[in-house]
Amino acid sequence: MRRWLFIVGATLAVANGAQAASAKDLTPREIYEQASPAVVMVMAYPASGSRGSGGTGSIIQADGLVLTNSHVVLEEATGRPFPRLTVYLKPDRVTGDHKTDLSRGVKARVVAYSQPLDLALLRVDGAKAPLPVLPLSDSEATHIGDRVVAIGHPEQGGLWTLTTGTISSEFDNFNGVKGKHVFQTETGLNRGNSGGPLLNQQGQMIGVNTAIARVAADGMPITSISFSLKSDVARQWIAEQGNASNKPSAPLRAAQPAEPVAPQPPQKNEAPSKPAPQAKAAPKTAPAEPVSPSRPYNLDELLTDRAKAEADLDSMISDMRGRMKGR
Repeated sequence: MRRWLFIVGATLAVANGAQAASAKDLTPREIYEQASPAVVMVMAYPASGSRGSGGTGSIIQADGLVLTNSHVVLEEATGRPFPRLTVYLKPDRVTGDHKTDLSRGVKARVVAYSQPLDLALLRVDGAKAPLPVLPLSDSEATHIGDRVVAIGHPEQGGLWTLTTGTISSEFDNFNGVKGKHVFQTETGLNRGNSGGPLLNQQGQMIGVNTAIARVAADGMPITSISFSLKSDVARQWIAEQGNASNKPSAPLRAAQPAEPVAPQPPQKNEAPSKPAPQAKAAPKTAPAEPVSPSRPYNLDELLTDRAKAEADLDSMISDMRGRMKGR
């Protein structure tokens, strides 16, 4: 009888422990309310012209350090950072009106980046500290089947959009890049989600959304295949940057891969401005393909409008300074 009571008691203790553990999980709404203030929109522009790049980022330090994808802030033609960079902080309420939703823009600059890992650190200039923070968590505690959410600016939807899903698979050394370990997820990601956070049920960032697969080599559409760089990879890379991540005046640093790797297909999840020529040979592994260019909220148009507004502001400031100097 005592043994039976012990077994029953142990079973109840395990059940109660499981209930206590599950009670710590947050609802998608709770995760969004907790994490979204630390999610930003990133827009980068060339010195002249309106063609730029846009994506998502996460504030990882209260003094204004932002983590995003390198392909969001690097010019494709030069492989160097765009000279003009703006980070938009989340408004108290997203309305769908870009004039109000993007009213909290602050200048930023790239302090470190890695093209092989598709990571970049930005330093926000002029924002009032302390900023809300979304720290990187332990990705090794996340497994296939775990529920996750993403926050970003997908072109098919609105700004600061929440999408939900699960971890579908895991890959080490993704696309042949040593140390680039990723989660596969069917969480909805689209053009504009680049660099945004993938969050576990406790609202912790366990991945940086980096690529999506949308079109197979034979032209067949692919759905629900997206990739997020594991947070442990990002944490190790950030630690290796040293002063670049800790000092506001840190110099720009371009991280190099640990050892030479074969040239890889583009890792961007952005649609190119012009269709790329079809490769003759099929890739050995299924790469992350660019999304098809259907753009209801039109990221390109938004980038153009913002670039023009910033250029007009710069011109006005220069003109005012010239007049004051002439007095």
